[in-house]
Amino acid sequence: MKTHEPGTEQQGEERYSGTERGDAGGSGRRGGARDGRTDVVTAGPADDGVPVTVSAEGLPDWLDPVAGAARTVRPQQLSRFLPPESGAGRQSAVLVLFGEGARGPELLLMERAGSLRSHPGQPSFPGGSLDPEDGDQATTGPLRAALREAEEETGLDPRGVQIFGVLPRLYIPVSSFVVTPVLGWWRTPSPVGVVDPAETARVFTVPVADLTDPANRATAVHPSGHRGPAFLVESALVWGFTAGVIDRILHFAGWERPWDRARQVPLDWRA
Repeated sequence: MKTHEPGTEQQGEERYSGTERGDAGGSGRRGGARDGRTDVVTAGPADDGVPVTVSAEGLPDWLDPVAGAARTVRPQQLSRFLPPESGAGRQSAVLVLFGEGARGPELLLMERAGSLRSHPGQPSFPGGSLDPEDGDQATTGPLRAALREAEEETGLDPRGVQIFGVLPRLYIPVSSFVVTPVLGWWRTPSPVGVVDPAETARVFTVPVADLTDPANRATAVHPSGHRGPAFLVESALVWGFTAGVIDRILHFAGWERPWDRARQVPLDWRA
């Protein structure tokens, strides 16, 4: 059962402004505590019959830059907020799901219900805390949690999702969540929508073309002084952790277009 929405917590300045796209570099190592990345393994099917494996085979060509960045990007290039070395923090995962829609490549997002006390109406990736049945938090646990939460929140069929990459774990200090972004390709799309109106207001997709459009980009400014990237798309303001991950994916995939970083969108204390 979902106990939180990690994709909506405020993370402050999400960008790692000191790194250019060409510096993603690194050894390509896929796992271990040194870079905060979840070890990638192949596991058999869970009780729901959905196997957990990570493979970039058969991806559409346009996703190759994302898969390549996932293999090489370092945690510090994604955020200045990294998990404590002590191992403390509440383990969670989000599903960053790419599909193809009427307008080309797109991302799946959801919007929290306006009645919630925490971050009402804020868009996020599907995701939540790891449950014991998800398994080892250092290997397949985040993968299973991302798929399970996405199914619970949006109704998608996880059997149609191909996991092709895992980004390094990131940290949300305000809530102590350690979040693993799991990258998925919606190989076989399935119907999605609101499963529980008390938790979710809507489920929607955003064309990548809209996310890269400079006219839809801005810097969100919280009253506390935190600043970070924001996207004004599909009648929604995407900011915080979710916007930070999207911003870095666009950057390291080479999809980012120059945009006006001086354009600001103020947030209020309820955000």
